[in-house]
Amino acid sequence: MDGSRTPMVTVEHLTKHYGAVRALDGISFSVAEGEVFGLLGHNGAGKTTTIRMLTGRARPTSGRATVAGYDVVAERDKIKPLINLVFEDQNLYERLTGRETLRFFADLYGVPRARADELLALVGLTEAAGRKVKTYSSGMKQRLLIARALVNQPRVLFLDEPTRGLDPTSARELRNLVKQLRRQGTTVFLTTHYMEEADELCDRVAFLSQGKIVALDTPRELKLRYGQRSAVVLLDDRCEHTVRLDDPADAERLAGWMRDGRVLTIHSQEGTLEDVFIALAGRPL
Repeated sequence: MDGSRTPMVTVEHLTKHYGAVRALDGISFSVAEGEVFGLLGHNGAGKTTTIRMLTGRARPTSGRATVAGYDVVAERDKIKPLINLVFEDQNLYERLTGRETLRFFADLYGVPRARADELLALVGLTEAAGRKVKTYSSGMKQRLLIARALVNQPRVLFLDEPTRGLDPTSARELRNLVKQLRRQGTTVFLTTHYMEEADELCDRVAFLSQGKIVALDTPRELKLRYGQRSAVVLLDDRCEHTVRLDDPADAERLAGWMRDGRVLTIHSQEGTLEDVFIALAGRPL
């Protein structure tokens, strides 16, 4: 985390046990204000459990966590007005229109109803504002859920698998929305098992495996540290060769082709986050 930014979330040795099952086994991390932080892992790795504890919906077995400076157990009521969340389930009132939905929640939070129209514009639903939610596509419903979660202008927005089940266009629209929230200074804590999505959105990511964090850093640093660096070389005979940049023998092959003037193109092949995850967690997502 950038030391110049205020921690918005802190987690210290947090555990959650369900009988003999250790859903979380002593994880620690922090999230800076204005950061997009990704918690990545297999289904059942403990991602949703972590969000449930940080939002006051489950009590830790041991350890401590704070959100916006408040303890998630002792000061849960102080945290609630400062956060919001979007779970995987699309729990919307489908007989209401999009505008009615947001105005209803504006009334609940005690904010002006004009906030509804601001948010409809933010998530690109102004033209559909008068339609019943039951007529919305899955992508539109997901954007409405995020708009609803922003009614109270939360300091931290929790997103649990926000693009699961969405078509590629809807998923891209939602990722663009997350980028816009980052530009506006909202702290976003998201869980996902889509590595490309995490790579695109997150300032930092933590890999969760069997209840433990096995790596935490920026996507770029993780790929440089654990990914296999390679390049695809196209020679004058139109044959492609993959060379490993860390292998002295491959480096000598490449140098020889360069001396002989045989190289037409070279394309670097940076390791992916999924490569890193498999190396650390032992199996693909």
